[in-house]
Amino acid sequence: MTVEDFRARWGGHQPGVQDITGEYAVLVPLVERPEGLCLLFEVRSGALRRQPGEVCFPGGKLEPGEDAAACALRETEEELGIPPERVTILGELDWLTHQGGFVMYPVLGVVDPEAPVIPSPAEVAEVFYVPVDHLRTHPPEVYTYDLVPQVGADFPYEKVGFPRGYPWRGGKATVPIYPWGERAIWGLTGRIVRHLLEETL
Repeated sequence: MTVEDFRARWGGHQPGVQDITGEYAVLVPLVERPEGLCLLFEVRSGALRRQPGEVCFPGGKLEPGEDAAACALRETEEELGIPPERVTILGELDWLTHQGGFVMYPVLGVVDPEAPVIPSPAEVAEVFYVPVDHLRTHPPEVYTYDLVPQVGADFPYEKVGFPRGYPWRGGKATVPIYPWGERAIWGLTGRIVRHLLEETL
């Protein structure tokens, strides 16, 4: 190989996250309502294979050639029937990476309060709104858990020049939980809400 081979591959490359298994985007929808500025949440249908019944923002996996905002708007229309032209994008929030190997792109937008909200029953059980002021004045309960490496017995320590018992680095995951009636806003959705409010207010 030559320098030109590397230049042809990497010159002008837009960096991403190594070794991810998928890229997802969600819309973080702000809506003006009589009770004030709110965040719109949906509850995933109980018939879904992944995370049934969980609270989330509308979103899904990026399609080839699609950017985060386009994905978030497309998924919002598919899940909630809100046309893209009724959403004003304010900007993109910081990305989240997950130990499951994927990256999440949250996109902040304002939904026209007169826009129709028609949840798709195949994907969405219900929607609800939470005032931003309530979330701001009621900080989440925050829990953490350890991410512990479990290295197989067949790992070739001798090849890397270290003995068995090598101190592999673990990590921690943070789980903020916002109670709301009988619901809980938590997980990645809770992390997005917490980051949004902490970095804005």
